[in-house]
Amino acid sequence: MPLEPLVCADTTTRVSSVLNRDVKQFGKKHMFDTSEETCWNSDQGTCQWVTLDFPHPVKVSQLHIQFQGGFSSRLCTLEGCRAGEELVKISELYPQDNNAMQISFAKVLDKLKITFESSTDFFGRIVVYHLGVLGEKL
Repeated sequence: MPLEPLVCADTTTRVSSVLNRDVKQFGKKHMFDTSEETCWNSDQGTCQWVTLDFPHPVKVSQLHIQFQGGFSSRLCTLEGCRAGEELVKISELYPQDNNAMQISFAKVLDKLKITFESSTDFFGRIVVYHLGVLGEKL
């Protein structure tokens, strides 16, 4: 079965912070708009994160994250769960500090949390141009 994008208009997305609270210019929606000109830019601080609450169960097969070089995460922790359950650790990723796509794992879930444990930026900022979650809707 071919993989399809799992993030849709009904997916609830939350982020830890937005640079200067400027959601118009740096908000979470920019991770999913497929524009190379826009991005989500976190504010300062360690352990920035993104959560995705899917409207129905999904089987995630690939995770694509495109960081801005110099503003990536050295370690990403992936957690997930089914509806009504607590988040559990799925895996850890060690992304490259560049703007290349990063690809990962396979799991059935309703909620996904990506925690950016440590930034390559001195102030802890994370910049994501693209976040893609691919798999199957169940």
